[in-house]
Amino acid sequence: MPPRHYDWIHYHARTRPLAPALTDLGRNVTLTYVALDERVARLASFLKSRGINSGDRVAVLAQNCSDQFEILFACGRIGAIFLPLNWRLSLPELADITNRSVPAFFFHDAERAEACSALGRDAGVPMLQIGSGESSPYEEVIRSCSALAEDVPVTHDDVQVLMYTSGTMGRPKGVMLTFGMTFWNAVNVGMPARISPETRFLSAMPLFHTAGLNLFANPVFRAGGQVLVMRGFDAGAVLNAIDDPAFGITHFFAVPAAYQAMTTHARFAATDLSRLQLACVGGAATPQPLLETWLARGVPLANGYGMTETGPAVTLLSGQDAKRKSGSTGQALLNVEVRIVRDDDAEAGVAEAGELWVRGPSVTPGYWRDPAATTAAFEDGWLKTGDIVRRDAEGFFYVLDRAKDMYISGGENVYPAEVEAVLYQIDGVADAAVVGVGDDRWGEAGLAILVVKPGSTLDRDAVIAHCRQNLATFKHPRDVVFTDVLPRTASGKVHKPTLREKFAVGRPGGATSRADAPRARA
Repeated sequence: MPPRHYDWIHYHARTRPLAPALTDLGRNVTLTYVALDERVARLASFLKSRGINSGDRVAVLAQNCSDQFEILFACGRIGAIFLPLNWRLSLPELADITNRSVPAFFFHDAERAEACSALGRDAGVPMLQIGSGESSPYEEVIRSCSALAEDVPVTHDDVQVLMYTSGTMGRPKGVMLTFGMTFWNAVNVGMPARISPETRFLSAMPLFHTAGLNLFANPVFRAGGQVLVMRGFDAGAVLNAIDDPAFGITHFFAVPAAYQAMTTHARFAATDLSRLQLACVGGAATPQPLLETWLARGVPLANGYGMTETGPAVTLLSGQDAKRKSGSTGQALLNVEVRIVRDDDAEAGVAEAGELWVRGPSVTPGYWRDPAATTAAFEDGWLKTGDIVRRDAEGFFYVLDRAKDMYISGGENVYPAEVEAVLYQIDGVADAAVVGVGDDRWGEAGLAILVVKPGSTLDRDAVIAHCRQNLATFKHPRDVVFTDVLPRTASGKVHKPTLREKFAVGRPGGATSRADAPRARA
């Protein structure tokens, strides 16, 4: 049998072949490791027969399904690069990404057949439909192809996945995720997340996102556990799955908005959460009331920090520290180096704010065919994350905000996440965001944008009064507006450029740049 380089599926197919590996909840199908290994080998053989070679990009445009993990591992066996596409993007946005990444093959689900055809038509890129079960062309390929005879050797430096960022600040960049990044992320999170062969992980994050692949699906596959994949997040369906003893879900990851939706669902109070060993949250600041709601149910949400460029995990808060260090994203993980850099380029001290820099084997080598962006993102081997953090005396990190979201009011730095945390304390607030808007006196001031819980009432004066009691004067929002829903990216983050465009432009004072803001408050 030829060696399977960095191939966790093949290893477990030999050592524990009948253990459950992958369950597609949408189709109610479970594959053992030996069955998954065989399907991956057949798919790799098919791709090789279609002329897909080492370094070629294989694109997937589809909602979550077990087929996507098979494609990921099949690409690894022939050295091809897995290219998951965000199906929520418009056709022009997808065309921009595919024009830059130049995929050699397309997989798509039935709902996106027309869009995929449009993307690949001019270039003549072959395509195949997935996600439809036994009747799909994909299944016919699996049945008709023999297993790949010999793998293509790969190293930790080879690119495994090309993942385009959400593009909240302009054109998405293609982050190169290497085999080494995937390996070291699995090593780094495996111990603190208590991932083992007995782990049953419920995967509901989109698989075109780093969390969908690596928090915690790939680490679970490495350990020989079971991944149960949902078509997409639905609060009721997630609660049903967690409640079902037949599934035995032990691990779950989601963004704060997903956990919030679960707490307001009618099933939440009756759901048996006792089997959850780890409920991890990340991707955005987690409101304190949300942490307390889950803690009251006996589930301490383990906050974490990471980004696509870091593999993604950088810090993780353990369950035993969740209450004591509420609001923290935890300590730096094994094999990750971190530093906090102040505006004057000096190292930040305890409790001082600064930009988080990261380096280590789980950090990307750069952006796909974009040397300028790569150069701008790094300094002396350190990735500059753009996130403002502080660290306490015990080494626990607290994310204050994205540097780009910070605004300057009369010379004082204001971090919207800090103001948002105070807004979430108000009864009746379901969702909150703060953006900086132009102010004739202070250069910039905060605008609070709130979603009110059904059945609740809230007015501007009550919000302003609460902020005056709990925040320094320069952090007070200048005004408050109410809306039905906050726009979010596919990964669950509030899309603040949309909020600025909708609510800030045209208001008194306008939307000024940071450079226009006065540097000192009178």
